[in-house]
Amino acid sequence: MTARIALASPLLPEVGALIRAADAYSASLYPAESNHLVDVESLALPNVIFCVAWSDEAVAGCGAAMLRLEGYAEIKRMFVCDAARRQGLGWQILTFLEDHLRRHGVGVARLETGVYSHAAIRLYERMGYVRIGPFADYWDDPLSVFYEKQL
Repeated sequence: MTARIALASPLLPEVGALIRAADAYSASLYPAESNHLVDVESLALPNVIFCVAWSDEAVAGCGAAMLRLEGYAEIKRMFVCDAARRQGLGWQILTFLEDHLRRHGVGVARLETGVYSHAAIRLYERMGYVRIGPFADYWDDPLSVFYEKQL
């Protein structure tokens, strides 16, 4: 699938619908205390790179990179809607974010995902992310997996 990926506001109504779908999906897999989600308002802050993928003029996916004062970026809110899964869109979104991070001089990307998010884990490992321990404010949640990639 070739999609158009661009920087966009997380406050767009169609993005809100996608994020609500992402929240529902996460809630179906993990208990609330293991859902480390970032709210939409936080995604609109100046230290966040937020992108949206459109396919056939419909929002099909999104992703964010939060620039941290500690010198790394945290990948957040990676999500692809059901109809667009298994077509390489996650790879395209993550590549877009990594390219923007490099342009911002960020050399490390980190992320947290859940142990039941098998497609996400495969994507991150195929793209060169390696497992690390908890970082930032995360705790050693048995339902979480942490990754890092040198950009």
